Amino acid sequence: MHPQSHSPKLPSATPEHVKPEVRKHFMSRFGLLLAAIPLLIVILLPNQPGLPVAGQYMLGILAFAVIVWMTEAVSYPVSAIIIVTLMAFLLGFAPDLANPKALMGTSKGLTIALGGFNNTAWALVGGALFLAAAMTRTGLDKRIALLVLAKVGAKTDRILIGVVGVGFLLSFVVPSTTARVSCMVPIVMGIIIAFGVPLKSRFAGMLMIAVAQADSLWNIGIKTAAAQNMVAVSFIEKQLGVTISWLDWFIAAAPFSAIMSVVLYFILIRMMPPEKQEIEGGKAIVVEALAKLGPMRPNEKKLLVISLALLFFWATEKIVHPFDTATTTIAAITLMFLPRVGVMNWEETQGSIPWGTLALFGVGIGLGSALLTTNAAPWLATTIVSAFGLETAGALLVLAILAAFLIVIHLGFASATGLAAAMIPIVISVLQGIRTPGINVLGMTMILQYVISFGLILPVNAPQNMVAYGTNTFEVRDFVRTGIPLTIIAYLLVLVMGATYWKWLGYVTS
Repeated sequence: MHPQSHSPKLPSATPEHVKPEVRKHFMSRFGLLLAAIPLLIVILLPNQPGLPVAGQYMLGILAFAVIVWMTEAVSYPVSAIIIVTLMAFLLGFAPDLANPKALMGTSKGLTIALGGFNNTAWALVGGALFLAAAMTRTGLDKRIALLVLAKVGAKTDRILIGVVGVGFLLSFVVPSTTARVSCMVPIVMGIIIAFGVPLKSRFAGMLMIAVAQADSLWNIGIKTAAAQNMVAVSFIEKQLGVTISWLDWFIAAAPFSAIMSVVLYFILIRMMPPEKQEIEGGKAIVVEALAKLGPMRPNEKKLLVISLALLFFWATEKIVHPFDTATTTIAAITLMFLPRVGVMNWEETQGSIPWGTLALFGVGIGLGSALLTTNAAPWLATTIVSAFGLETAGALLVLAILAAFLIVIHLGFASATGLAAAMIPIVISVLQGIRTPGINVLGMTMILQYVISFGLILPVNAPQNMVAYGTNTFEVRDFVRTGIPLTIIAYLLVLVMGATYWKWLGYVTS
């Protein structure tokens, strides 16, 4: 009998099916009220010296956004709509920055709020979402994952290596963390069920936690692997006037991700040791699943060629050609939609695109840009630098303090994209306000952006964690007790590399 005909139904891997007690906690019920209180307080405060009224209003909106995102009082797409509305009206009734005697007007306020949609980083993220949808539609991502797992054998530690390795490989060609994890979850669930291992076994939990954490770690190593990197790149270009190439990012960040992938392996093997050393017939099961896919279909071959060509253009930006990452990505998406040449059509694809994520990304960039144009971010940064005595602090101390702050505040966020949109403009302004000679603002911002991807402690800290948690293969405490040492080691590694490798590259001091 065909093995698939009596296989148990796999648990859904979508975030919507995560346990209600985790997603709907007490604070979320009052999130909007809690967010409105500091917004009103900041608006009603007397005007601060050196801070325009529009900037003061933007600080109130920032506080509102942070609390809404932390409490998840509303969904992220809905929060984006609310933030746009607040910016349009509050900025509209603030004095114009160029002519303080006149009001800015809601039309100009709305234009500022929507400014993030007129941004190459937004275009790159949109293109990346279409690329991820093409991978899922053709099944190329699943084939890559199964090919790797078929090579590693049936020993449980080697299966873990295979899962981490797949996370690494897919990060190059699937520029969406949630899409990568959503691809891996059904494959790993199939392995767990086919092996006859209980869902709540240490082996099952170890593999599923590895799926989420490996992808989070490689969000750091590869510029195009995650939307939050595009947020940081956008603000670096806007505030510092520097474009970071795909290869420069990879050279700086990939060693960190590689080291942490090894750390992840040893933490999971030691803290969640599998019940068996080897699963009988395990390799055959993966090979059989691969065989069921059959030979590569024409669309898979086309997508593979397009993806490899795109990867080449990303890696050789500013070396063999002048085209930026966003433009080459949009060109690749154009090829994917062309008749006969392409691999998908609009009618089939539009339902696979998370439009809410794209909306949040655009609004997040708009929020950060408005903090800059209204002088809110520089004013806040000056206040922070003065309050914490960072004016003459050494580069490594500054890195240690800001990295620790970002790790702690991430505990309250369910989106690294939202965290980057709120914090990166302020981080850059803080670094610019430090008078210590030689601090490399560009490099330090890049390193702190790596830290923003540290959603490694709670399932609710990242969408990919929630996808993995939705499989019911591990408890929250399992994720926490493996995530805490992983985060501590990652933090210490940031300091070590800040004092060595990144310093040698000139990213800490110049």
